[in-house]
Amino acid sequence: MASAGVISEAGAVNDPLFDYLCRLGDGALILGHRLSEWCGHAPALEEDIAMANTALDLIGQAQMWLALAGEVEDAGRDANALAMLRDVDGFRNPLLVEQPNGDFGGTLMRSFLFDGFHFLLLDRLRAGPDRRVADIAAKGIKEVEYHLARSSDLVIRLGDGTKTSRDRMQRALDILWPFVGELFEADAVDRAMLAAGIGPDLRELEVAYRSHLDPVIDAATLTLPAVENPQKGGKSGMRHSEYLGYLLAQMQWLQRAYPQAKW
Repeated sequence: MASAGVISEAGAVNDPLFDYLCRLGDGALILGHRLSEWCGHAPALEEDIAMANTALDLIGQAQMWLALAGEVEDAGRDANALAMLRDVDGFRNPLLVEQPNGDFGGTLMRSFLFDGFHFLLLDRLRAGPDRRVADIAAKGIKEVEYHLARSSDLVIRLGDGTKTSRDRMQRALDILWPFVGELFEADAVDRAMLAAGIGPDLRELEVAYRSHLDPVIDAATLTLPAVENPQKGGKSGMRHSEYLGYLLAQMQWLQRAYPQAKW
């Protein structure tokens, strides 16, 4: 049975699969762009290379997800159009990934918080019935497994390092933790994908997420803060932070300035 449509940008009713694929692609794209901002500026050459490689991994995954979204939508938009020609309210990434880099510790903490979710999500998606989705997830999880291992290791090393490094990691966790809840808050799109057997039960995913996150936070001698004002609205496109607008202005300016340009 076909799932009901959901309201998307400009009041259009979309196939939930299209919106779901945009979420997958947008999350990877925006985090990839954020990480690319470190290229040439990281505190060590090895980290500069690792950050750039991670950014390329995520942008490559975004290209696959958005290409499939374009096929599902069947409205003439390809991956490039979806990435470069949507406005802020058309993006479906979680708020966490659009937050500014801050210092190097803040960037690592943001990656760690997203990587754990990303790995578990792809692990569930690769076992689903839609072979197109499963194939992309199977390709991406090999990269994300490394992303998670690296970010987990560095969070522990910096958290359990000097007083200065620990203070910076704790400050980053305090700032970013309120954005994590959105990853596991199911809406109509998530429920439609769960009913179709494609997407996971986000409540179960959160339990698995905490089973990895909590030991890392403990080993890093950090403390999870209480959340008084959880932040959400990015997945639905209803409320993005001001930071996404500035990011898109940088990312999209060439295509906006020279529409349909080809090289």
